Amino acid sequence: MDNAMNTTKVTKDMLVGDIVANIPGAADALMNAGMHCLGCPASQSESLENASMVHGLDPDSVVEAVNAAIAEA
Repeated sequence: MDNAMNTTKVTKDMLVGDIVANIPGAADALMNAGMHCLGCPASQSESLENASMVHGLDPDSVVEAVNAAIAEA
């Protein structure tokens, strides 16, 4: 069975709103990585890189954590 979601990769230039809306499991992974404001209107149009930096998180680490989590989903 071909599951396209397991081949989806998050990048730091993607918008947080798009990630949360389109990739199952990404919201939980983002919250586990330390991004707890996914419902904030500002986060919806912010890149993952910018949102990570606002929260004092390393964008590359967040991308790795989210991609690892969605690969397991």
